[in-house]
Amino acid sequence: MELRCAVQQYAWGKQGRQSEAALLNSSGDPDFLIDDDMYYAELWMGTHSNGPSVLKGSSQKLSEWIKAHPESLGEFVIQKFGINLPFLFKVLSVNQALSIQAHPDKKHAEQLHMENPDVYKDPNHKPELAIALTPFEALCGFRPIEEIKHFLEVVPELRAVVGSHTVNELLMSDEAGMQDALKNCFHSLMTCSKEEIETQLTALLTRLASLDESSLADQDTTLLQSLYQTYPGDVGCFCIYFLNHLTLQPGEALYLAPNEPHAYLKGDCVECMACSDNVVRAGLTPKPKDVSTLCNMLTYICESASAKRFPGIRENAYTHIFRPPVPDFAVARINVPNSVEDYLLKPRDSASIVLMVNGHAKTSNDLHLRRGSVVFLPAHQPLQLYAAERTGPLLIFQAMCNTACV
Repeated sequence: MELRCAVQQYAWGKQGRQSEAALLNSSGDPDFLIDDDMYYAELWMGTHSNGPSVLKGSSQKLSEWIKAHPESLGEFVIQKFGINLPFLFKVLSVNQALSIQAHPDKKHAEQLHMENPDVYKDPNHKPELAIALTPFEALCGFRPIEEIKHFLEVVPELRAVVGSHTVNELLMSDEAGMQDALKNCFHSLMTCSKEEIETQLTALLTRLASLDESSLADQDTTLLQSLYQTYPGDVGCFCIYFLNHLTLQPGEALYLAPNEPHAYLKGDCVECMACSDNVVRAGLTPKPKDVSTLCNMLTYICESASAKRFPGIRENAYTHIFRPPVPDFAVARINVPNSVEDYLLKPRDSASIVLMVNGHAKTSNDLHLRRGSVVFLPAHQPLQLYAAERTGPLLIFQAMCNTACV
């Protein structure tokens, strides 16, 4: 069944036809008209109440259809999650940095929802998987500890906002005390007074502008200037010295486990997550922040930027599947060359949502799928695709439950 899906217009999205989320939805739904003065951030595919998908040609929500046909989910899903589609599938188009944030684990999400339901809307966790459609920039996870120590030693403005005593504790700590010392440093940064943050950021940018080009590259000045331009005086600008900065190339993926600090910066991606909207924010945002909760929940595990990339598994000649260590979701990236006349999307043990990003194909029941088409597939149902006006390779993403994760 084809779906009509919801587009979210957030300020950090891309404008008009620069937004891949808007372009895909416009291609799949001719009734959707793009306003070039508006910002389009996300295309939501699924049953989340803030942006539910509906069956194309009707007003029936996908969630209502599933409740009437629970067998469509598959036995694994029903046993694990009840009569619910447990994942939310998205396309993101990011023009400016999202907040420094993390998502709670399941137990913590339940606690936050119970204590503050107006802010934390549901009791579910929100692990995420992002697969780049274009070069996609993000901050993710703490840098290797030696890199953080280096910045604390050579960036006096950073040392000033963290505090010399706290910095020295980290510089002199042994391996056993490293995580606690890092936590103290990050907490000290994030709770520094706004006035001091503004003063030191101004001093840092002034000083970096006077350095030669090689020194500027070492300090990641371009990123700092970009963040400062959008969020002047924001503590999140200093987070580039604590968090990895990486760029995913198309087809590469990033998995964000619970309690992992991150911020998307720029680009377009396909994203899948547990069906939740729980976010704990602490910087690079005008939205409410919960600094204490964020600092207390983070893991403070230090890894290289390259270690943050999440590898897929080759399923067949044309399919890579990304299976994170959670049962809520997995995503297959399917790239079928132009020379292949027909292709079978294998049946899955769970219901799935299929997004056509490139190409044009028809199905055995003469349904025409083109760029932007979104289809709901019940569990155990294959999808046979045939060439139709083929002008290039097919690029398809399929989101499903991770039935291999028990």
